[in-house]
Amino acid sequence: MKKIIKTTSAIVLAGIATAGAIMAPVVAQAADERIVMISHAPDSDSWWNTIKNAIKEAGDHVGSKVEYRNPPTGDLADMARIVEQAVATNPDGIIVTIADYDVLKGPLFKAKKKGIPVITINSGTHQQSEDLGALLHVGQPEYDAGYGAGKQAKKAGVTSFLCVNHYITNPASVERCKGFADAIGVDLDGSMIDSQTDPTGIEKKVQAYLRKNPNTQAVLTLGPTSAHPTIRALDKMRLSGKIYFSTFDLSNEIAKAIKAGTINFAIDQQPYLQGYIPVMALTLYSRYGIIPSNNINSGPGFINKDNIELVEKLAGEVR
Repeated sequence: MKKIIKTTSAIVLAGIATAGAIMAPVVAQAADERIVMISHAPDSDSWWNTIKNAIKEAGDHVGSKVEYRNPPTGDLADMARIVEQAVATNPDGIIVTIADYDVLKGPLFKAKKKGIPVITINSGTHQQSEDLGALLHVGQPEYDAGYGAGKQAKKAGVTSFLCVNHYITNPASVERCKGFADAIGVDLDGSMIDSQTDPTGIEKKVQAYLRKNPNTQAVLTLGPTSAHPTIRALDKMRLSGKIYFSTFDLSNEIAKAIKAGTINFAIDQQPYLQGYIPVMALTLYSRYGIIPSNNINSGPGFINKDNIELVEKLAGEVR
């Protein structure tokens, strides 16, 4: 049966999908699909604003309704309850982060049992996504990203570091720190702090660690939540530009720090793609039974002084 895809966005994604697609026995062409995205992010995490922009624009482009839900404090048990609530409403698709496989597998197996298509994003591994019965994973292999960052640091002579982990209850965050530690050849024990999310608290904890460990050569932060206070901590300690500093993700403040030489590079996982692609893929799956057959790595990419001007204006919106 011949199918006509009328929207430009659908045409573009159809090309991506059919380049390595699997066809499911879904032939009904639905309209106004309802898709629910559930993240692990607390309300205070501004990095997720880019993903929120992406799901809204993707939904507008294809005529799907996309709802964003999250645990306000980042509590993973609360996230699991939100997933269960979403499954109970029988949406046309669910997009979810695998913040903790063991916590989320129960609710997500219920989605699989009910035949609700799921795409995982951001946190988690391809294998975990497959085990949960998800159609696709769009994200960044976190250990590999940390390892890649560590390799760059090792080239610069770094043999010790501090990982400022503001979300230590998320196993993926520890994977980032572990990858960096393995790359430079050190044990992660003693090199990672549980900074939590209060900006003043993070700043004080970073200062305390560096005073106690004055020979620390590098700092790794895991996103704007921990990067911004760390920038201030280094400024106050007169260590800006003297200590090797890398961070995950991008923000306007991080971009300025890269240009100033405070931050050596940011690890970019392209959050806009993590929001946009799953909405488009679930819509195509609902209407035409098409889904990409391969997982999609949106990162890691590395942003430094050489390329910061190309992406700086997009920070917080589509990058």
